[in-house]
Amino acid sequence: MENHNLTVMSEFILLGITDRTELQAPLFGLFLTIYMISVLGNLGLIILTKVDSRLQTPMYFFLRHLALTDLGYSTAVAPKMLVNFLANQHTIPYNWCTTQLAFLNMFIINELFILSVMAYDRYVAICNPLLYTVIMSQRVCWMLVAVPFIYSTFVSLLVTIKIFISSFCGYVINHFYCDSLPLLTLLCSSTREVELIILIFSAFNLVSSLLIVLVSYTLILMAVLRMNSAEGRHKAFSTCGSHLMVVVVFYATLSFMYVQPKSSHSFDTDKTASVFYTLIIPMLNPMIYSFRNKEVKGAVRRIWKNLCKIPI
Repeated sequence: MENHNLTVMSEFILLGITDRTELQAPLFGLFLTIYMISVLGNLGLIILTKVDSRLQTPMYFFLRHLALTDLGYSTAVAPKMLVNFLANQHTIPYNWCTTQLAFLNMFIINELFILSVMAYDRYVAICNPLLYTVIMSQRVCWMLVAVPFIYSTFVSLLVTIKIFISSFCGYVINHFYCDSLPLLTLLCSSTREVELIILIFSAFNLVSSLLIVLVSYTLILMAVLRMNSAEGRHKAFSTCGSHLMVVVVFYATLSFMYVQPKSSHSFDTDKTASVFYTLIIPMLNPMIYSFRNKEVKGAVRRIWKNLCKIPI
């Protein structure tokens, strides 16, 4: 029977955000706008931090990879979700579901550690400014980006393979994309092993990455309080403000998703939180870094002036 289920399963049905037909068109317009802003904002940051000579520092190197990650997991979810708003049947092929889950998990885990790496970068810049260029060399920067990517790929493949080598007794996913928790409810066999793997890695990812952030900012705060210059303190806080805002929003949303008690767990609540961290946060991140960062705004102005000088 298990082999039969594995071979016959060709697609899943996604229940989506809502089953109310009158809301499909307005939600399509809303999420299309959000996704387009997210794509333009993150692509803009990627291009900006690549072409502007004044943004060739470790801070903007990590910001570029944060933008790539945001673009990755929003694109893993949004296009299929938008298509389903217009389609009569909200289905996703089995292989697409597997791929979506793998990429989404990889990008989400990678974002956690990119944010912690960015906190460490700010710690080095503020607490060891004279050694900053030595400590945060190009080789070290690439290593700090590569290790989280390799780790997140491993964890994502492990969880995805564990779920999809099992047999499914149902095909209706109570979500608008393929996520681990809704898929576990469809498995015929015991889900205890997969749930334990997800719990262990989720706890490790959240706690370890958040610990790096907290330690880094505790040391930053101690260093800033020792500064005699008010201007120096203001400059130090301003370089950390954007990153802190992104960290608080992202960690709070993920903690709400995965740390809430099982008795109060609701897929409807999960959908709301999922919309926030898969669509809203990737849209907000480039805005936060652009509006609060003088160097980014200066780079935009320089590129705009250069474009205006080009003869048509």
